[in-house]
Amino acid sequence: MIPFVDVVQQYTLYRKEFKKAFEDVCSSGMFVLGPEVQRFEKRFCAYLGVKEAVGVASGTDALRLACQALGIGPGDEVLVPANTFIATALSVYDLGSIPVPVDVNPESFLMDLTDASSRLTGRTKAILPVHLYGRSMDMDAVTAFSRKHNLILIEDACQAHGAMWEGRRVGSFGAVGCFSFYPGKNLGAFGDGGMIVTEDHSVAEKLRLLRNYGSIKKYIHEFPGTNSRLDSLQAAILNIKIKFLDEWNKKRFYAARRYTEKLKNINGLHLPVLDFDNISRHVFHLFVLTCERRDELLDYLTKQDIGCGVHYPVPIHLHRAFTSLGYKKGSCPVAEQLSEKIISLPMFPEITDKQIDTVAGAVRRFYD
Repeated sequence: MIPFVDVVQQYTLYRKEFKKAFEDVCSSGMFVLGPEVQRFEKRFCAYLGVKEAVGVASGTDALRLACQALGIGPGDEVLVPANTFIATALSVYDLGSIPVPVDVNPESFLMDLTDASSRLTGRTKAILPVHLYGRSMDMDAVTAFSRKHNLILIEDACQAHGAMWEGRRVGSFGAVGCFSFYPGKNLGAFGDGGMIVTEDHSVAEKLRLLRNYGSIKKYIHEFPGTNSRLDSLQAAILNIKIKFLDEWNKKRFYAARRYTEKLKNINGLHLPVLDFDNISRHVFHLFVLTCERRDELLDYLTKQDIGCGVHYPVPIHLHRAFTSLGYKKGSCPVAEQLSEKIISLPMFPEITDKQIDTVAGAVRRFYD
């Protein structure tokens, strides 16, 4: 069997380091926040080139608390891509704000800023672009758009650890950048975890209050907060893994390049546009392509013991959870068409050439 993602190999490779990290945390008795979290926050700041990092319980919490800290609230509209994981929109919706779906580019699958212009109203307060699948958005264009329309820029970099735009890490451009450390991510913990980064010290201080019941001093609460703290055990794991992130991202890129070579010239497939001369803009959290007869191909690969997925089968605005927003089919036609054709093939740093060739061979046989 070829798994869609293999999270066990990294544990096997660095088992001794992970075990020592666990023993150190357990011996210290510091299980919530504490030195390991502080150390990881500093290391993540250094990696991204930002001033502040605040560890939280998940990527979803990172997005929601970031919006809250920046004053986004009831009635405010926030532009989000129609093709993304639901957490992007939930982070807005949970605050009583209104996620406004924006159609996506058919080549990159990322937010279309031309369509975003048509969605602006007097209530639009922020834009929340997603560096989807590990691919950086054009941050020159996004930054210019946000400034032109006086919008708060919040980056969803939950799938793009280490990706860059013009020599600068994604997540470092906006008022805040948000990351997830879900186990399958490019930088994944052994459970949930998240991070919010910013250049603004006052925003970081507010986030530290929000994640800890609105309190810095025990039993003294400045305002209503929540419990969303990065666990020390997860931070200890991440302190080990971050050392290998760039190396793992390179391996993902080379895997994507091999896929591209092996899958070219197949009628019915449309491969992601890959700049072979720039390894930095796409770190391939997922390898996603579009195809004809997607569901048939999905079933065929599954029967061949090849793990694969669909990211994502339902555009944000068509989820039953957001029926109250009033959007109908046809609101974001590109995202809707993609949702019927997108397929994700196995992708993880340790995937072998043989595994890639096996997957590609099965896809080619399906279309022959």
